[in-house]
Amino acid sequence: MKETASEKVSGKRVIQTYEGGVRTEKEDEIALEAPVTIHVNGDEFATLLCTPSYMEDMAYGFLLSEGVIRSADDVTRLDISEEKGIVHADVKEMLPLDRLGVSKRVIGSCCGKSRQFYFENDRRTAKTVSSPVRIRPEQIIRLMKEMQDGSADFHATGGLHNVGLATADELLVTRSDIGRHNGLDKLFGYSVRHRISLKDKVIVFSGRLSSEVLLKVSKIGAGVVLSKSAPTSLALDLADDLGITAVGFIRRDRFNVYTHAERIEG
Repeated sequence: MKETASEKVSGKRVIQTYEGGVRTEKEDEIALEAPVTIHVNGDEFATLLCTPSYMEDMAYGFLLSEGVIRSADDVTRLDISEEKGIVHADVKEMLPLDRLGVSKRVIGSCCGKSRQFYFENDRRTAKTVSSPVRIRPEQIIRLMKEMQDGSADFHATGGLHNVGLATADELLVTRSDIGRHNGLDKLFGYSVRHRISLKDKVIVFSGRLSSEVLLKVSKIGAGVVLSKSAPTSLALDLADDLGITAVGFIRRDRFNVYTHAERIEG
């Protein structure tokens, strides 16, 4: 089922513009940014700089992607203060976790293949994706166009990343955020909370395919990620090793397939 609900992601501000030597005052839409602090079982765990929308989805997705919980059922209580930017999560059992590992960098081995830089928690939670999804070129182009055409918040502010969850046939859910990773966490949290299977899904993405994005996609478990923009070299090394089909530069009727092209039909 396609989700159609939306939340506020921008605010209005009076600004001055200069064009052709003329100064004009007008009201403009500005992307919202705020710190959101997540507490787990009473202890402060992390502060995210994000667009404060769909905070419940984001909290679940972040805790899942960081390996704090394994499923939505592990959360026994979630209290959100939007005004204060605070999320309190009680979980059944705090999984063993090196809190420094959220930001401590290590060199690890990905699936026994290439050696890559990871955050410690990423090295522990990233997984090889086994996905049966297959997608045709015309579906790739249509999904990107549908997400871009429906991104009213981006067109209004110019300051948000858009990310969507889709099947090969249909765009199901979209989220916007100032941070690419936050948008992915919102999709992850929404999917897990609503018991949506992710093995046959596609991620549609407006921003650059970085290593951080590929790691998030692997944790979500989607086999295909579609981007309007370019990939980085480390992202493609990770996509190779983690079994993810990375497609970039989707513009009009063209795109590039960088990894695992066997999922692209035709």
